[in-house]
Amino acid sequence: MPLFSHLDLFLFSLIIGLVVYWFMSRKKPEPIPEFKKLDTPAPSTRETSFIEKMKKTGKNIIVFYGSQTGTAEEFANRLAKDAQRYGMKGMAADPEEYSMGELSRLSEIPNALAIFCMATYGEGDPTDNAQDFYDWLQENDDEDLSGLNFTVFALGNKTYEHYNAMGKYVDKRLEDLGAKRIFDLGLGDDDGNLEEDFISWREQFWPAVCEHFGVEASGDESSIRQYELKVHTDLNMNKVYTGEIGRLKSFEVQKPPFDSKNPFLATVTVNRRLNKGGDRHLMHLELDITGSKIRYESGDHVAVFPTNDSALVNKLGEVLGVDLDVVISLNNLDEESNKKHPFPCPTTYRTALTHYLDITNPPRTNVLYELAQYASDPKDQENMRKMASSSPEGKSLYQNWVLDACRNILAILEDMPSLKPPIDHLCELLPRLQARYYSIASSSKVHPNSIHICAVVVEYQTKTGRVNKGVATNWLKNKLVNGHKSTVPMYIRKSQFRLPFKASNPVIMIGPGTGIAPFMGFIQERGWLKQQGKEVGETVMFFGCRHKNEDYIYQEELEDAEKNKVLTQLNVAFSRDQDHKVYVQHHLKKSKEPIWKLIHSENAHIYICGDARNMAKDVQLAFYEIAEEVGGMTRTQATDYVKKLMTKGRYSQDVWS
Repeated sequence: MPLFSHLDLFLFSLIIGLVVYWFMSRKKPEPIPEFKKLDTPAPSTRETSFIEKMKKTGKNIIVFYGSQTGTAEEFANRLAKDAQRYGMKGMAADPEEYSMGELSRLSEIPNALAIFCMATYGEGDPTDNAQDFYDWLQENDDEDLSGLNFTVFALGNKTYEHYNAMGKYVDKRLEDLGAKRIFDLGLGDDDGNLEEDFISWREQFWPAVCEHFGVEASGDESSIRQYELKVHTDLNMNKVYTGEIGRLKSFEVQKPPFDSKNPFLATVTVNRRLNKGGDRHLMHLELDITGSKIRYESGDHVAVFPTNDSALVNKLGEVLGVDLDVVISLNNLDEESNKKHPFPCPTTYRTALTHYLDITNPPRTNVLYELAQYASDPKDQENMRKMASSSPEGKSLYQNWVLDACRNILAILEDMPSLKPPIDHLCELLPRLQARYYSIASSSKVHPNSIHICAVVVEYQTKTGRVNKGVATNWLKNKLVNGHKSTVPMYIRKSQFRLPFKASNPVIMIGPGTGIAPFMGFIQERGWLKQQGKEVGETVMFFGCRHKNEDYIYQEELEDAEKNKVLTQLNVAFSRDQDHKVYVQHHLKKSKEPIWKLIHSENAHIYICGDARNMAKDVQLAFYEIAEEVGGMTRTQATDYVKKLMTKGRYSQDVWS
């Protein structure tokens, strides 16, 4: 027999073949290629050193602003512009954009001065953009600011508990750290006449600065332009802003996270009238936030970016005799400024007046002063300049003719036919249209993909016979749900207005009218906690409206919550359903014994939402009286007791003026 069969030979050949194939097909290790290092320019980073920027641009005055609604920023820009008239050079600065630890280096610049225009937000809090600066001031006890010259102008509202708290804190803290105050703290009261307070302070401030530094005013009172106009004739329309707040085309391609510079376009899914009768329009809207990754808590605020009424915008175009669809840019003459444009550019005048500029509020005196040069009638020129002065006659004229008559820029142009300003200068001077904040009327535990808003439409007749309409509420009212997709640019602002950490703590909620908004969220959340089997403390609601049959909003929801024992007590005051007025504070006093027991013995948390000027003060007074009558305290003790509740976070207010 042969040594190997045919099968053996075949298998042997196959094995040899596979071995050869394996050796031949093995890849040699590839040499790692050497990459030539490319000389790419470093990405341009924003200058965070205000000292270096001031040195580079020859500035000696810096005006920091803590601003929530734009007014403090506006005042800062005016002061920075003023500096030129006094032979100095100023710049406005957002503290969020700079390293505030450099304040101690300001002495490196001759005749340097830091001005702080600081608004107070909420319950004595810093504005969002001043939060880091506030934290820095609190944390740095060893900071030596002895070389810093400073002054502070505070913006606040006397109807609030913590009037001008932020401005007062900055003023005192800078002094504690060794800085030198060169002019007294200015206090602006928005409940009175903030503009007048600012002008009066400013008129005394500049002479004091000149005296301190030994400089003389240049006497140049002429208008100083900050931006120059560029008209675009052949620009690709894809590069033109059409209402976006930050990034171009951000409304077409939405990218989280969403915030004040990158709002989310939420679809309106519900828009219904809440009141059954009466001449007002109270409304409930629901915004869909599905897929946005937006998270909110009961008590937070939703900020919306409204647009101006197109009829107003068109009228402005007619009065000024301009084509509103021209594509323009307003470019800062100071090339080193962080603020390249007053609003997103390039854009059209129509877009600027619709989305970016405030055309409904009475213009401030600096706008009138700068526009006066464009009045052909000398009498109009004189009156406009007079209104911008600090003379008693000028203040009175501005108060009566502009503020009391609620004249916006269009009304002023209509009532002064000789005034024909160039539209680009007008756009430079008008303040930015601001986001509007609403207390969220839902709980994310129950509505994770929806945010509810409760608001009353603002509309009133002025002394001149014109009808003025609230920008945001009328815009929201017209966001109809009828097959056409209505959207609202929005973001969330976190709040301290929070339900107690322990669900077993009782809560006392006082919210007449649309002040009920956050409490709808609180009630939904307490109901959800009950369903989860949690022990939930007493939940007491004091609501108020004018007439039971007209504006008892959310009546069905409130009565259902009471029936289901989510609300343990529902008290409703109908102020005009009887001869004498009955308000929430009267019902509060009626329940004084059980209310005092909840507060004093059961650790109840008190929440108040609504009008700051009257309601919040009257309710606070009612609590003082309850502490006196049931708790046996003196008025001083009662006041201290309520203040301690506030300090402990057991007396919270979400109020507006």
